[in-house]
Amino acid sequence: MSIVTLFMIAVGLSMDAFAVSICKGLASGRFRLKHAFIVGTWFGGFQALMPMIGFFLGSRFEKYIAAIDHWVAFLLLGLIGFGMIKEALSQKEEQEVDASFDALTMLLLAIATSIDALAVGISFALLHVEIVSASLFIGLTTFICSGFGLLVGSHFGTRFRAKSELLGGIILILIGFKILVEDYLSNYFG
Repeated sequence: MSIVTLFMIAVGLSMDAFAVSICKGLASGRFRLKHAFIVGTWFGGFQALMPMIGFFLGSRFEKYIAAIDHWVAFLLLGLIGFGMIKEALSQKEEQEVDASFDALTMLLLAIATSIDALAVGISFALLHVEIVSASLFIGLTTFICSGFGLLVGSHFGTRFRAKSELLGGIILILIGFKILVEDYLSNYFG
């Protein structure tokens, strides 16, 4: 997997954490570097951990789905992407995020924003991606995006939340299509 593709996946996955960080910044009002570090560590840590868990789960079942692995990766990324787009376009009232940075609040938010990364980890197993470096890259990207989201939220509010989720969804869907096209081209023209 190229570094550009991995970067796009990392940015796509970090958009949920970025959106929640914007809300945290809005709720807390004033930007504090300490809070950016807390948010970045929780969100980035879980975004690094979940693909590894997904990878090991996917590796266990790879032999059963090896013939259709590109379709599975496409389906998982597509479902995640469409879910993010649906949420971004939803007319429902946005859920309130409180200003608390305590461990339980951050744990629950970190799990909620990193479930998508678990499915991506399964795709990584099927695509034989080097999981440790990929997961660390995703975690670092999310760390940076989360801290930046907190800063944005404390200054600009929630205007960017839906747009970031929409962008993340589109990126994941496009990567799913890229996987299908690359597999098709390598099987029929390769």
